[in-house]
Amino acid sequence: MSSSLEKLKALTSRLEEKLEQKEEKKSSLSNELKREEKRVPKPVVKAVSKPHNNVDTVRNENITRVRVLYEKLKIFEKSPDFSQIFIYKAMNLSGIGLKEDDFGEVREGKYIQIIAITYEPDKNGKKKAKNISLGYFGKAETLSQTLKNEIIEFVLRWRYEKAFQNLEHYKELIARVEVSEEKPATLF
Repeated sequence: MSSSLEKLKALTSRLEEKLEQKEEKKSSLSNELKREEKRVPKPVVKAVSKPHNNVDTVRNENITRVRVLYEKLKIFEKSPDFSQIFIYKAMNLSGIGLKEDDFGEVREGKYIQIIAITYEPDKNGKKKAKNISLGYFGKAETLSQTLKNEIIEFVLRWRYEKAFQNLEHYKELIARVEVSEEKPATLF
């Protein structure tokens, strides 16, 4: 009997240690997130006479909302550095439709996840898609309407910011091309 009691005490002690480690990790993640927020400049919203006419203002408002949802949906638990969530090539949802014909519909019996997609080389050097779960939200049937909307909003706003980043890339490339104003280029 004393052997069982000692085993139980040892198990309880290990569980308490694990819980303490988990709490310390959460605390350090939270502190790291706060430090990261100080390092990553907050978007500056410029005063504009007509709202949403300035692309920079729209982009700043979007990225601000992405950051709020990133924290609210606890994406930081899987991707602790906010500035790194845009390195993914794409982002999708599992269990909720985002196409025109099934937009916002939950798929019964499915699990809801935010999936980030990267392309990494396989052993032969060929690029291969890799899915990474950034957030798991349980079964579709248990999802509240508010949470469902926030999940959809996060993915759509992430895609919106990614589109802005792609536009920036192409603007920079076009700026590097020397174009003669006098004689337009022809294909023939």
